Amino acid sequence: MKRRYYVGAVLLAIAGGLAVESCAPRTGGDAGAGGGVQAPRFEVDPMWPKPLPNHWVLGAVIGVSVDAKDHVWIIHRGGSLEAKEKYATWDPPASECCVPAPPILEFNEAGELAGHWGGPGEGYEWPASNHGIDVDFKGNVWIGGNGRGQQPAALPSDESRMAGGGAIHDSMVLKFSQSGKFLMQIGKPNQSKGSNDTENLRLPAKTLVDSKTNELYVADGYGNRRVIVYDAGTGKYKRHWGAYGKKPDDTQLPPYNPSDPPAQQFRTPVHCVDLAKDGLLYVCDRTNDRIQVFKTDGTFVKEAFIAKNTLGDGSVFDIALSKDSEQKYLYVADGSNMKVHVLKRDTLEILTAFGDGGRQPGQFYAPHSIATDSKGNIFTTETYRGQRVQKFHFRGEAPVSKKEQGVVWPTAGKS
Repeated sequence: MKRRYYVGAVLLAIAGGLAVESCAPRTGGDAGAGGGVQAPRFEVDPMWPKPLPNHWVLGAVIGVSVDAKDHVWIIHRGGSLEAKEKYATWDPPASECCVPAPPILEFNEAGELAGHWGGPGEGYEWPASNHGIDVDFKGNVWIGGNGRGQQPAALPSDESRMAGGGAIHDSMVLKFSQSGKFLMQIGKPNQSKGSNDTENLRLPAKTLVDSKTNELYVADGYGNRRVIVYDAGTGKYKRHWGAYGKKPDDTQLPPYNPSDPPAQQFRTPVHCVDLAKDGLLYVCDRTNDRIQVFKTDGTFVKEAFIAKNTLGDGSVFDIALSKDSEQKYLYVADGSNMKVHVLKRDTLEILTAFGDGGRQPGQFYAPHSIATDSKGNIFTTETYRGQRVQKFHFRGEAPVSKKEQGVVWPTAGKS
């Protein structure tokens, strides 16, 4: 049965936040009204996903990935829920509702729950604060973590200060089958020796596996200041690098200042990695408000600054690539400015953006992770008190009429 949406569309213009600086040439022309520039269009699906069973609720949703079947996988933190959000777990239960959902949830295309698992088990150390999920081309599920101690702790307001000294519990990434069978762990808790330690990680944020080489790339991360590469089958170390392809340095940088020259090292967190079919690797240097682009051997290619005046949490939380054959576009989740930027991939020029701060469908509270399915639809997750996953339907390309689209509410009659 076709679903009809009865809407009152409100498009909010948001000032600023779209400035981009890049060492690549600016060739895209005017992306404003009448400029003739094309960009993908999206509409939020307010009915996706379907409600969870068993009085389950989500905590901070900290990762999203789409597998070969177009099933959507998320990972969340049940420990981030407030006491009143989990009354049913009290002894005795304080009420009928609610209970934290299992950490890893799988949804089919219709938004129905298709699988669930996760948490501590035999043979591996589950992260104190899980972070990021990736389903690789073989169907394996990878996760990381950014917890310093055994129990999750509140993050500082300036996450570039997270690294610090002392032991770090989440110094590993874990590999599972899609049914939750443990397969491999790289790194050991509390063993990290910093950004040039090849055996351990340090608060790794996100992973990806190159289908051409079966190499695992890790954005490492909240404690270290690097990208590191392992063999995804054996866990053997391959290579690593810092900003501009240099050897990483753990010297604490001063607070980010948009007027300063570009930092020569990554700030923490190094928050994402994504690999295009042409071999270009995109890295989120989140609190430096920039994307750096590399070849897979670590050779630096170029960089771009996104909403460069953003302080605190930074602007570049996560990146996804469009699903056209050329992967012409990048989608950047901006958790501080509460939007998704649409970039032209060859120039890293921002064409448009959608979203706004708020609780309604199509609005955001800290969009943290982003992924695309084979049809070009976008999926976003929200951390902190956002606590959800949203779907945005791809509606083709169209001329860009507004730099800031605001809430991309669905058109009546479309499903």
